[in-house]
Amino acid sequence: MQKIKIVAITLLVLGIISCSKEEVNSNDLNETIVVRHKKADMIARIYGNASDKVFLIILHGGPGGSGLQYRVNTIRTEIEANNPVVYFDQRGSGSSQGNYSEKEVSIDIMAEDVLALVKVIKEKYGKDSKLFLMGHSWGGALAPATLLKNQEVFSGYIDVNGSHDSKGLYDAYKVVFKEMANQQIAQGNSVDYWKNVLDLANNTGAYSLDNYYVLNRKANGMAKILAKDKVINESKIDYGNDTPSENGPIINWNRGKIGQILDNKGLNENISFTDRLSEITIPALVLWGKYDLVVPTFYAQEAFDHLGANDKEMFIFEKSAHNPMYTEPDLFSKKVIAFINIH
Repeated sequence: MQKIKIVAITLLVLGIISCSKEEVNSNDLNETIVVRHKKADMIARIYGNASDKVFLIILHGGPGGSGLQYRVNTIRTEIEANNPVVYFDQRGSGSSQGNYSEKEVSIDIMAEDVLALVKVIKEKYGKDSKLFLMGHSWGGALAPATLLKNQEVFSGYIDVNGSHDSKGLYDAYKVVFKEMANQQIAQGNSVDYWKNVLDLANNTGAYSLDNYYVLNRKANGMAKILAKDKVINESKIDYGNDTPSENGPIINWNRGKIGQILDNKGLNENISFTDRLSEITIPALVLWGKYDLVVPTFYAQEAFDHLGANDKEMFIFEKSAHNPMYTEPDLFSKKVIAFINIH
């Protein structure tokens, strides 16, 4: 009886990643595939116009986010009309599942997961498929890790407020918190709130995971205050009527625990790709919110300066913080589509 169950499951997985000529030529994909790699079963949902077989793979933030949190606004309505978007749930994230231990979680293995996804896409939709990689926030650490393993399979890289230097974030928070607080106080915006931010920056001690979480949570909350004072736009999040729920079956330690595992392994103490960005030579687009305090905006210039691409561009969204796809969605999709179409 046990053998029958195993065979049935295997056939199901093979069925999900199999393809036909009719599917490959579809102009309006709405599919879910499963990528099995090193004991993890990872979900990738693919939507959009596949007439040219040009795919945009989005690496979500977190660690521990989900792909579907990006199927909003003009990514859903405009970018999908231009090319299919691959909303990938990373290992230990979203609806992905598996039977693996904490020892089998690392940024290195997760980069291999992304390259396994690439193989499945090319097998299903054709070897001639073209792929672009977008990393947002934590995805901007996973993306360089992936590209440094194999960038030849991608036609371009889009870095959106990406955390390529996680180990530098803690000290950066103290500096930019003070700068932003003094700026907002001088403008008379939410003075008591920003005085509290100044106090926090001045009195939080040396690095520890607990101290890091305190500052990181504060950084994430600042966007609401900036929006209230009309420094940035309010977030707009429209999932439409055809985006499935993110609450699929998950392994027990998904929701948030994947981040704790990576942090305990030194994510915020050791991971930095700054000195290796020069090895990434494919066309690159760096997109950032001017008022980002989660991954401070000076990292945009650092990424742009260090990337080894001859063909690269940087754009700063004037009315955004950490999530320009939510706060300036029309301009965001315009920039992404133009980059993909050029390359």
